[in-house]
Amino acid sequence: MHFLITAGPTREYIDPVRFISNGSTGKMGYACAAAALRRGHEVTLVSGPVSLAAPSGLRCIDVVTSDQMARAVHDHFGRCDCVIMTAAVGDYKPRQPKKQKIEKTDRPFTLVLKRTVDILAKLGQTKKHQVLIGFAMQDRAGRRNAQVKMVRKNLDAIVLNSPKAFGADRTEVQILRRDGKWQGLGQVRKTTAATAIVKLAEKLVKDGVSVKDGG
Repeated sequence: MHFLITAGPTREYIDPVRFISNGSTGKMGYACAAAALRRGHEVTLVSGPVSLAAPSGLRCIDVVTSDQMARAVHDHFGRCDCVIMTAAVGDYKPRQPKKQKIEKTDRPFTLVLKRTVDILAKLGQTKKHQVLIGFAMQDRAGRRNAQVKMVRKNLDAIVLNSPKAFGADRTEVQILRRDGKWQGLGQVRKTTAATAIVKLAEKLVKDGVSVKDGG
């Protein structure tokens, strides 16, 4: 199988030195990539800015912004069997980023934002045979919000976790499949969670259960 995996944060620049981002370190995505490699699969990893070394034996595409990640994912989507979208892609970016550094003043500063491209939703609209697995980082109403996201983005499974996972080596995840079944892993190392996610992807591809264009 060919896995397309995204990892890490994106950065949306306000000016040449300031940006909007989040606390993702890429550990979950890199663990998924390593797990897929160990199980004999081909892996393309699209990574935002992180401090991790990519596992040997895969193709790693380094990106910074959400637009760059969207282009890289689109370029490789057609030939993959499964996408695991662990990246914490920014939801908003400055509407008019400045080409020069904004100088500090005593006046209030207003930053106008606009939505970034929803990469996973776009894939859900265009997929054919591919299995799509997304992540839902929620700090309230987790199961309900994850289920809504899975249906809205036309995913085959979604992994629910919390902001406590940022930067940690361990995580507590719950996995929801499109058939409505939940799988709770408890508090485990991210390497263990990654192996479970890759095994689920293998099963979904083998069973041919990818949901086409809205279910």
